[in-house]
Amino acid sequence: MRMSREAFVAWPEKRVTLLGMSGVGKTRLANMLRDDDWFHYSVDYRIGTRYLDEPILDDVKRRAMEVPFLRELLRSDSIYIGSNITVDNLKPLSMFLGMLGDPEKGGLALAEFKRRQRLHLDAEIRAMRDIGAFVDKARTIYGYDHFLDDASGSFCEIDDANVVADVAARSVVVYIEASAEDERFLIERAAANPKPLYYREPFLDEHLALYRVEHGVDYVAEIDPEHFVTWVFPHLFRARVPRYRAIADAYGYTVSARDAFEVRDADGFVELVGAALERAEGAWGGDREGERR
Repeated sequence: MRMSREAFVAWPEKRVTLLGMSGVGKTRLANMLRDDDWFHYSVDYRIGTRYLDEPILDDVKRRAMEVPFLRELLRSDSIYIGSNITVDNLKPLSMFLGMLGDPEKGGLALAEFKRRQRLHLDAEIRAMRDIGAFVDKARTIYGYDHFLDDASGSFCEIDDANVVADVAARSVVVYIEASAEDERFLIERAAANPKPLYYREPFLDEHLALYRVEHGVDYVAEIDPEHFVTWVFPHLFRARVPRYRAIADAYGYTVSARDAFEVRDADGFVELVGAALERAEGAWGGDREGERR
């Protein structure tokens, strides 16, 4: 939704969706605001605990059944397996998504990898569609005045305009944009600690083919999973930037990751968003309404 700075500051029940690559500071802001009358809706947490909970546990159980000692305990209902996903620990979700490549190095076959990617995409869409329900829950059950939607880093990969438009209709969309310096830092961090990622299938097919030619790999099973993630991350980062910018241009506002990092409390966050709204209003030349809700 579009509104003026004055309308946003005066809004008694603020609703904001933060977009941007993982690592630009979305969750840091959300954790900070959570202690100051803002409800933190983590899309990744919702995905892992609601929509992928069963596939995650099925995968863990399948692996446990390969161990004779655990297999006997599971089959006799002597033990149970559960995940302990939290907003700050999403490792079960990350490990389920997995990496592509050599199974001896923990990699997944292409068909299984794509299956999990599709499950993640469907779960992310469903989690984003839950925002309206959680806005109501935050207020009526938990007593929070303000609502922050902490979107996943792959939100821009959703090619469903209705999902994006629905999010924008329910909240002020703010894109946290990484600078060239931030980009270098995030790429270096990804290289030092490769993690599972979501890819749109056309992007994956194109870059997997390029990787295989560039590195002389005949079969997916020959790929070092971490090496592929390290190699593909800069391509993914640069592919996502224009997609995020397009969402911000059509539906929302942009702030720099550096300015977001400087925010220390809720008042500072309101000022950060308000300033973005004011800049946008100035760029429009005052020819739009001050508030659209």
